[in-house]
Amino acid sequence: MATEACIDKEAKGLSIFEKYLTVWVLLCIAGGIALGRYAPGLARSLDEVAIRVNGAPVVSIPIAICLFMMMYPIMVKIDFAEVVLAGKSVKPVTLTLVINWLIKPFTMYAIASLFLGVVFRGLIGPDAVDLVKMPLGLGDLAVGATHGAGTVVEIAGVKWLEIPLWRSYLAGCILLGIAPCTAMVLVWGHLARGNAGHTLVMVAINSLAMLFLYGPLGGLLLGIGRLPVPWQALLLSVAIYVALPLVAGYVSRRWIIAVKGEQWFSRKFLPVLTPVTIIALLVTLVLLFSFKGETILRDPLTILWIAIPLLLQTLLIFALAYGSAKLLKLNYADAAPSAMIGASNHFEVAIATATMLFGLSSGAALATVVGVLIEVPVMLLLVKFCLRTQGTFAPAGTESIDSAN
Repeated sequence: MATEACIDKEAKGLSIFEKYLTVWVLLCIAGGIALGRYAPGLARSLDEVAIRVNGAPVVSIPIAICLFMMMYPIMVKIDFAEVVLAGKSVKPVTLTLVINWLIKPFTMYAIASLFLGVVFRGLIGPDAVDLVKMPLGLGDLAVGATHGAGTVVEIAGVKWLEIPLWRSYLAGCILLGIAPCTAMVLVWGHLARGNAGHTLVMVAINSLAMLFLYGPLGGLLLGIGRLPVPWQALLLSVAIYVALPLVAGYVSRRWIIAVKGEQWFSRKFLPVLTPVTIIALLVTLVLLFSFKGETILRDPLTILWIAIPLLLQTLLIFALAYGSAKLLKLNYADAAPSAMIGASNHFEVAIATATMLFGLSSGAALATVVGVLIEVPVMLLLVKFCLRTQGTFAPAGTESIDSAN
């Protein structure tokens, strides 16, 4: 009961931020473009403050701080002790895991490859290229050497990998497709009148699964797409942007509750963190768009070319999850959050990984930002769809009794 009350309070507190996130994102786009036009060296100078390996920038410290601040509030809200409750709802948990990890990554790759690499390739520019960071450990490759679909080039004494622009956008879509479930799914589940406990459990399980599956799936799909597979940096990004805030959240949660009590933690501490994730995300977006502003102004339809496959992927995964929940005879309270978790993306991790692996100015980073832009309005429409169709599902409590038996 305490957990559900906490989630209910959290969802209501976050609703204003989440409801108008698209507006904030649009303002950040405008601010980032203006920054890139009138102070073009600022974002680049900040990005140069980085942890370097063999002279190559691997982790941008300002971006790392922003992204940690995105992730920590998400992780600290998770009560991992409740993961054991998932065993009482086998069907919805299994459905969500299958959709998120066995289906979603591969449908995202297929849809993005089709639209970006075939349908829209001529519109994007068949010969357009993007400069991305050299994969960690490959700094010794000579200029002119090839790696995957890329060619090593040197600009101002720094080596870059030059890859087709559409493949860079594909990389960003892939990183979104393998990053299921964000803290915002707590809000979607609440608005859809779903099972708050099940939603919380799946957030915890997906956070843990991401530790083990994000790197291997990312490497596999990037490799299939003939994109650079920076294994060391990929694993490092999981460690920095998932494991570190996960451990920090777990430890600090236990310590605060032990010292101050669960009521103080829920009513005093969590509300302070409410805007932190959004603020950190928006600061990151300003930096991202300050680099991509020229591209957007020159060809604003770029956003549309990326948004279409992301939109189709969201609708497909939602339909698969929601339809499967109906076939499995789940009650509506479990079916709604199961579909929401599959349809939404952990775009904080995707943005962090794209920025770290390919660079702040890469097409991959831009693609992950487009994911933020379309997710809020699309998910709100799906919430309305769920509410209108909830009467077609079994009454609440039916599935839980069956699963327990």
